[in-house]
Amino acid sequence: MKKFVFLTYGFEKPTPEIMAAWDKWFESIKDNIIDKGHLSGGREISKAGTKDLPLGLESITGFLIMSADSLDDAEKMAQSNPYISSIRVYEMMSK
Repeated sequence: MKKFVFLTYGFEKPTPEIMAAWDKWFESIKDNIIDKGHLSGGREISKAGTKDLPLGLESITGFLIMSADSLDDAEKMAQSNPYISSIRVYEMMSK
């Protein structure tokens, strides 16, 4: 199995229905989850300086490290997510 990083984008205050859908999605992919985390506001540091990154619809709000046979399989898992604005899926490179 290969490893993939799912970067979740977008934040809306969750309703009980959204949380139930989220829990159901996590249950459906639990065998493929290697690690996960949630993110809050942060900072972008570049040659131009530093700027705050508040939590909003354009924010990276979390990550998952997933196992899947292929990028297509990882994409299918991401497509079943119930409410995040978008998910970016990247294959992790091995050494």
